[in-house]
Amino acid sequence: MKLIRITTVPISLKLLLQNQIRFMKQNGFEVTMISADGKERNEAIQQEDVPHVIIPFTRQITPLQDLICLWKLYQFFKKEKPQIVHTHTPKAGLLGMMAAKFTGVPIRLHTVAGMPLLSTIGIKRKILEWCEIVTYKCANEIYPNAESLKKFIVENNFCELSKIKILGKGSSNGINLQRFSKNNLSEKRLTEIKTAIDFNENNFYLIAVGRIVKDKGIVELINAFNVLQKTNSNLKLLLLGDFEDELDPLPIDTKNEIENHKAIIKINWTNEVEYYFALANLMIHASHREGFPNVLLQAGAMNCPIICSNIPGNIDIIEHEKTGLLFEQKNENDLMEKIEFAIANLKKMKGMSDNLNIEIKKFYNVEFIHQEILRTYQRLIAAHNL
Repeated sequence: MKLIRITTVPISLKLLLQNQIRFMKQNGFEVTMISADGKERNEAIQQEDVPHVIIPFTRQITPLQDLICLWKLYQFFKKEKPQIVHTHTPKAGLLGMMAAKFTGVPIRLHTVAGMPLLSTIGIKRKILEWCEIVTYKCANEIYPNAESLKKFIVENNFCELSKIKILGKGSSNGINLQRFSKNNLSEKRLTEIKTAIDFNENNFYLIAVGRIVKDKGIVELINAFNVLQKTNSNLKLLLLGDFEDELDPLPIDTKNEIENHKAIIKINWTNEVEYYFALANLMIHASHREGFPNVLLQAGAMNCPIICSNIPGNIDIIEHEKTGLLFEQKNENDLMEKIEFAIANLKKMKGMSDNLNIEIKKFYNVEFIHQEILRTYQRLIAAHNL
């Protein structure tokens, strides 16, 4: 069976679907990956051990370029005649599902792992809503990776309920509990990282992980941190990720604050995020929109207490005062209050992180999610008599 997995950019293949594509190859599928070119392309090929085809997707609304990509996908599907096309991310979903529908691919699947439209307004939001509707219309089945996303899709009449499925309790790929475990860290590497960031046991370390953009709530986080740090000199912020100056840039004053504040430790994106979670006292995830955020699963697996915004995706993982703390999105004062509470109530926060750790081990193990997806493919292959 020929299976094609598509994301807009290669970092999604590398991180969002890590080892899932290799797993499908090991279970008898002839798999091809498709995305735009990027620095992570070769790493994804090596990681998954399957071929990769470049289609020059953009993440912006670019009608002419999008038509070119649609035509390239159409030609490729006509040539390869895959049985299954499975897409992730909005642009890859729209163009991939359209091309698969036009060429008669029998099994057309799209995973919803977040919607940019949730943080847009006006005509742009209308365009993005239309894109979601077309994507779902062309697909056989839709897989929102969280219950709150499913609810949003149904309430907005994006597609009929019968098309919508959730794998397990959510997540696109689950989490590797062997990797994200304090027991499996290299003491040598942990010591090296401590030295690199001038780690001090007497400091209290907040950590935020992901793209350093407005959509991730970085402006609110930096503003809240600035206020709190003035009265708590031992408070530090570990900021792991890269700036994105094209798609969703930070205000220049926020970016300057990050680069110049002595208590903010900016670290470019790293594949060793588990080591930083092991050193942090508190994870802050202030995002404005999410699908099903892997970073919360990662922090939870590492027993790092969590404060996050009360948005779809986050609320599917964090139950307020049971597995973490929720604050009103974009509300800096509420965020500051929650951070102050966490600092003053470390024992309670530890209890919440223990509760989350139990849930993650039970429901989000990567092997469980991979098997769920494999069973889905097998069910659909049998249903289509392929």
